[in-house]
Amino acid sequence: MLTSEVYTTHCPKCQAHRSDGAEECVRCGIIFAKYKPPVARARLLSSRSACTESWWFVTAKQWLFETDTTTESLTFYGRAAVFVALVWWGWIFIVTPLETNYTGESFLHLVNLPFHEAGHILFIPFGRFMTILGGTLGQILMPMICLGAFLMKTRDPFGAAVALWWMAESLMDIAPYINDARALDLMLIGGVTGKETDGHDWNNILTMLDLLEWDHRFAHLTYNLGIFLMLASFLWGGTLLLHHYHRLSE
Repeated sequence: MLTSEVYTTHCPKCQAHRSDGAEECVRCGIIFAKYKPPVARARLLSSRSACTESWWFVTAKQWLFETDTTTESLTFYGRAAVFVALVWWGWIFIVTPLETNYTGESFLHLVNLPFHEAGHILFIPFGRFMTILGGTLGQILMPMICLGAFLMKTRDPFGAAVALWWMAESLMDIAPYINDARALDLMLIGGVTGKETDGHDWNNILTMLDLLEWDHRFAHLTYNLGIFLMLASFLWGGTLLLHHYHRLSE
């Protein structure tokens, strides 16, 4: 006569006895095949999170630095000259107070101006508010587009760092305009101030948002964001130059 031995173990969750071959616990109802102890589950989630973070880090490192494989000495010296000029000029922007409107009186203001005006036209289909805001958006979007093109199209991270510098300068160029929203003292394209017309972009924008009294705060926030991005462009461009120098040494 054959006899079968029943082997019993314990449920990993509630420690109730279970028979060999049972698929779920009769007491707490968990399915044994799907159950993972909290520690093991935490380790699994931690491992997945680490893999995700590692993937983002590797991808960012590749796009921002490793795609630059140039080994030409002439390119290095040209980049070094551009970098020194941008650091010197950028530092003047950084240490000059917003209220002086130094950025608005610089040569680059004339470079930004066509993109500002084009932005007004580009955003006409989106209504009056966006048409007014479109000038500022157009001025910022152009360097952002250049940054993306350098990174994804031409694989030139150093060019992207220069575009980031331009975007930072553009933000700092907009800040005095915001700061003048109530005073309306800045001279506009037509040779008149905002007081002599129906205001200007940021006077209208902040009035429509009922935030006109916040003009100075928004201006300094924009200026400080520009400073932060400009410092980031220094760090990015300097790191790329250092890597380029090491490639030349090798």
